[in-house]
Amino acid sequence: MACMMASSSLIMNLSLSSSSSNQIRPIVKAAINIPRRVANISLPGLRPGGFVAENDNLLYRSTDKQLSPIKIISTVNRSDPKNNPDPVLMAKLYAVLEAVSDRVEMHTNIGDQRTNWNSLLLTSINALTLAAATMVGVAAVSGGGAPAAALKLSSTVLYVAATGMLSIVNKIQPSQLAEEQRNAARLFKQLRSQIQTCISVGNVTAADVKEMTDKVLALDKAYPLPLLGVMLEKFPAKVEPAVWWPEQGRKQYGKGNNNNNNNNNKGYNGWNGNLEKEMREIVNVLKIKDEEDYIKLSTKALNLNKMLAVAGPVLTGMAAVGSALVGSHSVGGCAVVVGVLGGALASVVNTLEHGGQVGMVFEMYRCNAGFFKLMEETIESNLMEADLEKRENGEVFEMKVALQLGRSLSQLRDLAAADDIDEFASKLF
Repeated sequence: MACMMASSSLIMNLSLSSSSSNQIRPIVKAAINIPRRVANISLPGLRPGGFVAENDNLLYRSTDKQLSPIKIISTVNRSDPKNNPDPVLMAKLYAVLEAVSDRVEMHTNIGDQRTNWNSLLLTSINALTLAAATMVGVAAVSGGGAPAAALKLSSTVLYVAATGMLSIVNKIQPSQLAEEQRNAARLFKQLRSQIQTCISVGNVTAADVKEMTDKVLALDKAYPLPLLGVMLEKFPAKVEPAVWWPEQGRKQYGKGNNNNNNNNNKGYNGWNGNLEKEMREIVNVLKIKDEEDYIKLSTKALNLNKMLAVAGPVLTGMAAVGSALVGSHSVGGCAVVVGVLGGALASVVNTLEHGGQVGMVFEMYRCNAGFFKLMEETIESNLMEADLEKRENGEVFEMKVALQLGRSLSQLRDLAAADDIDEFASKLF
């Protein structure tokens, strides 16, 4: 009974003090009067500075006229980037992701379009050339008169049109353009997966956003969409590997890292002396065997493409001249031979060049050489990083290198330990 009387005797007097002109939030003060005979009663949760709650709930202050809500400050720690990442950085990364997804669609659609260009132009030019050759033959056996003149004129026009179209097609190389867009779509899909993984892992930093943005811009530069002004050179003077990644920063070894390199048994962040030696040997094999071999193949494909690109318009041009001179007594039957044979050979050359997609083969070899160059730079960038904490984990990195080369870990180590370099590093292509 005494407890009930003590509880009923509790009187709470709330007084609100007005804040100064520089303060916005009111200060809540609570005064509690407890009788001396029940002074052992404790009231947990009340603090001198006011009420604090873990959730963003509302309390109400009592006044003489009405109840008005008081906002309670949450005590949840929002500074941890893993629990609550920076929304601005996440918004930027999602913007990059949207741009990458859009580029995947653009390069895929344009790649399909340029594949159609190659097939349609190949068929159209061959049809024009063969039709002109047929007209030359018919005009030669039909004798003189208006029909022969009409056939001669028609064949000459068709040959001239085929020559102009061949010159344009051989300049832009639709099969090579289509291969460029296929490579770009594949690389943008790979970049999209990297961004999605980064978002899933969390803890996004400004460096991650900058890295992904730089990769997008590097890919845009390596595989441009328009033709006029920025199209890649289809017949370069020197063959070099394709480059679609931003320049990687490199750091020299510090003085304190030599101990880590000499210790083969103990490693840090998955790295030790044996692994570093293995990676250097892999880089050496990639440079001497794989990259050099694909550069040679690219050079051969380029030289063949140059020869075919010149031969096609030359043959159709000669055939056009021959068709115009059919029936002339000064040249005799040579004009007919040139007109018919030139058109037939031009069709063969055009089919070999664009039907065989020699430009696509050149771009494929060049891209493969770029793939090996990227691996070399990635390995060297890790090896030249002075701070081992900033390197990628050694065990994970070794597994990635092995998978990219189509090898198991044991096969990769056997390749690095071999005295003579008698095989290629990659088993994929």
